Amino acid sequence: MGKISFPNSNNKTITMSAVINFPQGFDEKQTYPAIVVSHPGGGVKEQTAGTYARMLADEGFVAIAFDASYQGESGGEPRQLENPHIRTEDISAVIDYLTTLPYIDQGRIGAMGICAGAGYTANAAIQDRRIKAVGTVSAVNIGSMFRNGWENNVRSIDALPYIEAGSNARTSDASGTTATMPLAPLTEKDAPNEELRQAWEYYHTPRAECATAPGFAALRSLNQIITYDAYHMADVYLTQPLQIIAGSVAGSKWMSDDLFDRAASTDKQFHIVEGANHMDLYDGRKFVNEAVSVLAPFFRTKLSAGATAAQAAE
Repeated sequence: MGKISFPNSNNKTITMSAVINFPQGFDEKQTYPAIVVSHPGGGVKEQTAGTYARMLADEGFVAIAFDASYQGESGGEPRQLENPHIRTEDISAVIDYLTTLPYIDQGRIGAMGICAGAGYTANAAIQDRRIKAVGTVSAVNIGSMFRNGWENNVRSIDALPYIEAGSNARTSDASGTTATMPLAPLTEKDAPNEELRQAWEYYHTPRAECATAPGFAALRSLNQIITYDAYHMADVYLTQPLQIIAGSVAGSKWMSDDLFDRAASTDKQFHIVEGANHMDLYDGRKFVNEAVSVLAPFFRTKLSAGATAAQAAE
C-alpha cells in the first residue's frame, strides 16, 4: 500500500491523490486485475473507500482509492466542488493512470463506489468500456437524491429553488468567496432521522472524521447536481456485469432499486444486507465484511481472463 499522485488526464493542472493497495505477495513483474474505488460525496480516500480498497486488495486485486478533483488531497479550485460530471470523469482519469502501470492487466479493470461514488461509477461505466465489471454499495444517484429527497418523496420541480441558489452562488463566488452547503448534516441536531444522524456522526466525530473531509460542498455545485442523472442511458449502455449491494432498511435503497431496474446488463445481481442501513455499509464491520464477501467473488469471476475476453468478443 502506498500514497501516490499523478496528473489528472482530463485537466493536467490538477494533481490527483490516491492510495494504491497491493495483494499479498505482489510481484511487479506479474500482471493483476485492478479495481477503482470511488468515495461518497463529501468523503475522502481515507474513509470507507479506503476500507473497501484494502479489503479487496486482500482478495487478490490491485485496488486504488482516490480523492476526487477539488477535494481531499487532490488539487483544483474552488475547493469542495462536487461537480458530478467531473467526478465521473475522474474515474476514467484514474483508469488512464492505471493503464500506464506495467503490472495492471488493462483488460481486467473493474470499478466500484459507495453512496454517490457508486452512482458516479455506474455513470463512468456507461461511458467507459474499459470498465469490465461494476459494483455498487449503498448507491446514491446524487441528482435524484437532491431533486427527490432521501426517501424519494419530493417532486423534481420543487428542486428548482436549488438551481436558483446554485446560480446565485456562482455570482457571489465571482467576488472571491466560495459559498458552501452541507452534504451531510453538519451538526447532530440538523439530522432529520437516525440514518442521517449517523451520517453526521461518521463525518464529524471520531467514528471516521478526517481533516480533509469537511462535510460540505461548494454551493455552486447545485447547478450540475440537480440536473444530473447518474443512470442516464443505463438502459442502453450499462451492459457490463453489475453487482448491487444495499441495506434492507436503507432510506437510499430506492436508488439501488432504480439502478437495477434501469441497467441493460443481462448479468446483474442485487444483494440485500439484512438489517443494514445506508451508513452501516460504510464501516459496520459485519456489514462491510458481508459486502466484501459478495464483491470479491463477483470481481474475481467477472475480471477473469476468460470473462473479459468474452466481453470483448461481444
